[in-house]
Amino acid sequence: MIRIAGVNITENKHICVALRSIYGIGKNTANNICISAKINPYAKVSILSESDINKVRDIISTLTVEGDLRRKITLNIKRLIDLGTYRGLRHKYHLPTRGQRTRTNAKTCKKLKNIN
Repeated sequence: MIRIAGVNITENKHICVALRSIYGIGKNTANNICISAKINPYAKVSILSESDINKVRDIISTLTVEGDLRRKITLNIKRLIDLGTYRGLRHKYHLPTRGQRTRTNAKTCKKLKNIN
């Protein structure tokens, strides 16, 4: 297994799919990484050479992923709660924050509200 950004990447997948297991990297970002590293996005991870893997590691090191991204999102939510904004209050009471109705939907948010 290959370790990139603290995550084990499985070797039997295509590189563009395997990179998505890293938090903060989606479909488009994975494709952009492959293009900038000049790697075929549909090549298996097990076929890649060590130099190709190092190119991918260098590109990912410039991005905000995994722990740093999680910390950044948590701090942004905490900032909204401390300021007392509408979105912050919705986060605080574990309700939908983006304008969804709560009379008939948002069952998951309401269920999870009781857990915390």
